[in-house]
Amino acid sequence: MKKLLLTLTAVAGLTFASQAQEFGFKKTDFIVEGNFSANTTNDKTTKEKTSTFNFNPSVGYFVSDKIAVGLDFNFGNEKNTNYMGTSDTYDKVSNFGIGAYGRYYFLDLGSRFKTYAQLAAGYQQATGEINDGTSTLDVPKIKGFGAGAGLGVNYFVTENIAINFGLTDLVSFGTAKADGGKSSNAFNANINSFNNFFDTAKFGLTFKF
Repeated sequence: MKKLLLTLTAVAGLTFASQAQEFGFKKTDFIVEGNFSANTTNDKTTKEKTSTFNFNPSVGYFVSDKIAVGLDFNFGNEKNTNYMGTSDTYDKVSNFGIGAYGRYYFLDLGSRFKTYAQLAAGYQQATGEINDGTSTLDVPKIKGFGAGAGLGVNYFVTENIAINFGLTDLVSFGTAKADGGKSSNAFNANINSFNNFFDTAKFGLTFKF
């Protein structure tokens, strides 16, 4: 009987603690988010090695219980090396970006899932170089601007930590131009592809303060 009472007491305590937790955001909350990826491949058949690195931190502030505004950043580089010949050759690209976003939370799926729509715009530039084994050539700097509207979901693991699922952009536009070259533009609409959201999803962590 004592074991049964202790078990019931423990279950009741856990249930109460779970119900006492509040999952979500409120006005004046700060959030810090980020996505990080690093990858290295080495194909000994083709004698090619590739390494990539990307880091996308962002900060936001809730101006109301459902609306947040913030800044995001992008740091990344990629290097492709060919070591088939007597001297290694490679090409390397580094990029940096900064942008701003507005986010509106419009749907709660249970107590832990918070769904949002987001509008974002940003500037990005890329620099690079090519090495043929004897000399290095700098490639023209590329500067670009982009904007997009998409959907996302936060799943709260604790009151202050959530997993962020940044789903595909519904609409996006981008333009880029290399120094001394002509600009190129791209427009994408993904209005009728709701079954493919997770094909391009980005996963990261959200910290609430």
